[in-house]
Amino acid sequence: MKKWANIPPFYFYKLHVMKIFLILSIILVASLLLFQLYLLVASYNSETQNYQMVFKGKDFEIRFYPAVAMATINSSAKTYQDLGSSGFGKLANYIFGGNESNLRIAMTSPVHMDINDYTSSMSFVMPAKYVQGNLPKPLNAEVMLETIADEYVAVVGFGGFASEDDIKRNTRKLEKILKTSSIAYYGSFRILGYNPPYQLLGRKNEIIVNVNWGSR
Repeated sequence: MKKWANIPPFYFYKLHVMKIFLILSIILVASLLLFQLYLLVASYNSETQNYQMVFKGKDFEIRFYPAVAMATINSSAKTYQDLGSSGFGKLANYIFGGNESNLRIAMTSPVHMDINDYTSSMSFVMPAKYVQGNLPKPLNAEVMLETIADEYVAVVGFGGFASEDDIKRNTRKLEKILKTSSIAYYGSFRILGYNPPYQLLGRKNEIIVNVNWGSR
């Protein structure tokens, strides 16, 4: 008893606070991990844009995408970050009920982003059961409904949180591959994002560009 009697009461209070902090930290970390695992599983189970892989190279793919309905917003943004900030919320509002039917539309991956010096754009792919004609009219006039025609595209992928440097590096990579492979391409290089911004694990991004493949 004499051993503990010489210890100030504040010491026990401090020890108690540290234990509580440690327990709360463990609970918080476990909760975040479970949330990230949930997002990872959900990303695998959610609907993705339908395509057929027609060629697989060492570092790239050629895919055929059938016609699909999209909700699109144009922007003057010149960077990936600015386009995400200006366009994502408006498109999300449309699928979360910001339309004349107050209809909630399931999020379908990927999100398409086209960044150039003229008019950039971001597009949400609509679930396969929808066509342009049976989608409800957006309440926001900036959101446009359109049908993207069949297309062949070349694709390279990369993980993690996409940065401007990642996008430029993988765009150059795909361009070099196509030139080396004598595959003609046209149009702008686009970015495909597959994950919500708060998902940390299993992130997936792609760079795509249209190619002349159907006549081969």
